[in-house]
Amino acid sequence: MAGLNIKQTDINTIIFDFDGTLAKLNIDFQQMHESIEKHILSYGIKRDGLHSKFVLEMIETAKAILINQMPHQADTFLNEANAIIENIEIEAASTGELFEHTKELLKYLDAVDISCGIITRNCNKAVKIVFPEILSYCAVVICRDDVKRVKPHPEHITTALEKLGSSAGNTLMIGDHPLDIKTGRNAGTKTCGVLTGHFQKDAFLEAGADIVLAQASDLLNIIK
Repeated sequence: MAGLNIKQTDINTIIFDFDGTLAKLNIDFQQMHESIEKHILSYGIKRDGLHSKFVLEMIETAKAILINQMPHQADTFLNEANAIIENIEIEAASTGELFEHTKELLKYLDAVDISCGIITRNCNKAVKIVFPEILSYCAVVICRDDVKRVKPHPEHITTALEKLGSSAGNTLMIGDHPLDIKTGRNAGTKTCGVLTGHFQKDAFLEAGADIVLAQASDLLNIIK
């Protein structure tokens, strides 16, 4: 661990990422990226104008270009692009599963009066397929559908904190991607990386994580 002893802090709220942090969804991001790039190119937008490696940002860039060049096609493009990624997310969710101890972790945090929220760039439908009873374990779940600007923009976290009645200074953001660390830092929270995704400890420390854990459920041992 690095730089943060949870027991010695005034943290009373924990915000979790979902995919790769609380659940394994097996989304084929390469397929998603290629499908969206093909869709964008079909609208005559050149590949060299798409600088982001993240699919949602590619879509936003393409939409902005269409608003300037072919405004009557922008909404159609966006609806089609959203359908493409949502179909891929739902297909992945059909074979997804929660990590062991996820429910135990959420139940314990509730029992010790630590507020919890879940934020994700995934769609609501996919999350509910993997975790149908999610709102019984976590009062606030903010998906892509619920915000105008997805993480790393802080709106995901600020929306969750507003609903929870919590403040960023008393909050720990936990995720499996350095982007989650950036999101937390943008919102002013403490941050924690977990190694259940595709990134190693050094990547989280380089992003500015206050703590790195093997898995989110390790919080049980720390808090207990």
